[in-house]
Amino acid sequence: MLMPKRGLYAITPEGKTSNEILKFTEAVLKGGACVVQYREKGLNDATDLACKLLELCHVYNVPLIINDNVKLAEKIEADGVHLGVDDGSISAARQCLGESAIIGVSCYNSLERAMEAEKKGANYVAFGRFFTSNSKPLAAPAEIGTLTAAKRVLALPIVAIGGILPENGASLLNAGADLLAVIGGLMTDDSKTAARDYCGLFSQGSH
Repeated sequence: MLMPKRGLYAITPEGKTSNEILKFTEAVLKGGACVVQYREKGLNDATDLACKLLELCHVYNVPLIINDNVKLAEKIEADGVHLGVDDGSISAARQCLGESAIIGVSCYNSLERAMEAEKKGANYVAFGRFFTSNSKPLAAPAEIGTLTAAKRVLALPIVAIGGILPENGASLLNAGADLLAVIGGLMTDDSKTAARDYCGLFSQGSH
């Protein structure tokens, strides 16, 4: 499955039951999310839930990316993996997951890191956090200008993350982001409608 070039990149909330995560994921898929990332730092064995998420995403023809965990991605044959600064190399992940896997890389506020990731075969890069974020309160802030600079030099899809709401997302799209990665803004009583609100930003002719 290919990495979408544009749209809502939904990230599953942590600390929830399997049923809650599946329910959340189905709602955001119905609302139009084009990528789902499974993010769970605390679980020792997340295989069962990850398999169910993969099956669910494929019903909607949407790729499932596993955060940080190349072994889990390999085990369930996920569509790809997202690597932070401490999660190993792109080449090691590629060796495990194969040529067709989607490999994304967190670049924080570093254009150099993004250019290096592109050179080493990443399929997308992510910058952020751009706004105050409950899920990553201690993450270093990124500058909106980094998106504009990245758009000029990179051929890869560019993901923005961190405190993104329907009210502030358009500014990131206008600056050069292709996808908006969201956790907290989708955690509402009606995640499907929340997802639709984000997806609406992409049809407003931004950038």
